[in-house]
Amino acid sequence: GRGDMRGGVGPEVKRSTLLEEFRASKLRNFELADIVEHCDEFCRDQHGSRFIQTKLEIAPPSETEIVFEALLPTALSLMTDLFGNYVVQKFLERGSQEQRSALAKTMQGRVLQLSLDMYGCRVVQKAVEVVDGEEQAVLVNELQGHVMKCVRDQNGNHVIQKCIERSAPATIQFIVDDFIGQVVPLATHPYGCRVIQRILEYCGHSQVINVLNEIVESTRDLVFDQYGNYVVQHVLEHGQQDDRSNILMRVRGNLVAMSQHKFASNVVEKLLQFSSPDTRPVLLEEFTGDSQGQPSILIMMRDAYGNYVIQKALDVCQGADRERLISCIKEHMVAVRRFVYGKHIIAHIEKLESGYKPDGREGRNCRMPGPPGRDRGGFSPHRDRGMYTQGDRGRRDMGMPPPGMQGMHGQFFSPHVQ
Repeated sequence: GRGDMRGGVGPEVKRSTLLEEFRASKLRNFELADIVEHCDEFCRDQHGSRFIQTKLEIAPPSETEIVFEALLPTALSLMTDLFGNYVVQKFLERGSQEQRSALAKTMQGRVLQLSLDMYGCRVVQKAVEVVDGEEQAVLVNELQGHVMKCVRDQNGNHVIQKCIERSAPATIQFIVDDFIGQVVPLATHPYGCRVIQRILEYCGHSQVINVLNEIVESTRDLVFDQYGNYVVQHVLEHGQQDDRSNILMRVRGNLVAMSQHKFASNVVEKLLQFSSPDTRPVLLEEFTGDSQGQPSILIMMRDAYGNYVIQKALDVCQGADRERLISCIKEHMVAVRRFVYGKHIIAHIEKLESGYKPDGREGRNCRMPGPPGRDRGGFSPHRDRGMYTQGDRGRRDMGMPPPGMQGMHGQFFSPHVQ
């Protein structure tokens, strides 16, 4: 019956005299000892929660233990409270090993329920971060049999990602096993694709070989998908050279068409960036050849997406490969000057010929997009793609997870505690 007390708002909220005094007083200096008997109520109040969190940063262990003992009986309920969850997280973050263990034990048997809750999922993520060994494994193992439910849930997927990031490979083997046969549906799901990416980042190659094989086999479809393209990019970035070669083999002959596609063009850029020097000529062969009865280079340079691919090729190619590409462009310089994006390519060539040495990492980024329709700002034909453009180099490193969701599930901060 405390649902109406979240945040101290609502027509029927009844606060204790002490909490009313605390909220109204600007003169009295409250200490943790003053609110122990009303700890649960203060945790659920916006200002009370902020007060407790602030005090826990500087309070001696003797004081924090008194508050913890008062909080523990209702800790499970506080984990799903709008403001109470932040106090529990603070104890997980700064509390003693005994306090962390006590909270982890409180969560046992309820991990799935908490993981699917808007606020509880934050507490589970924090617990997975700070508890180790067997205690962590006990919490993670409660998700066995429920992996797909969590992955497709807007809250639960963040818990699965955190488990992958912070747990031992053996602990999360059941997660990888549940993906087998489901990789393509997951890779094309707004939450599932993020979890697949974490698997590729944090698990060893031998552990995810079956996942990789499913991705490679479906490359031709995934590259054109709004979510699947990020998964293919992740294989190119985090996989082995054989994985990159297998992907290139499946898209060979289709690179010019991919370069003109909103999503697939990013995969072509990643192929350029992470392919070995001896396989780049395979890509250049298509760029400098003919397509649909006209020079491929012209088709790409006048395209809103293809011109970025050409700029990436100019950056990553070296020596004779770069000279071959520049020579091909200069053959059509009169036409290039008439293209909307031609001036960018000409400027790029002039910059390279003046001695500029790109590091190959510039341009659009493969991080996950924010929520659908979220505008990244800045004028660009790619602005609705959830990706960085050639002009966004200074904003490339977002500090994610995923972008657009970090403030909600990544840093675990309370906007009212700042």
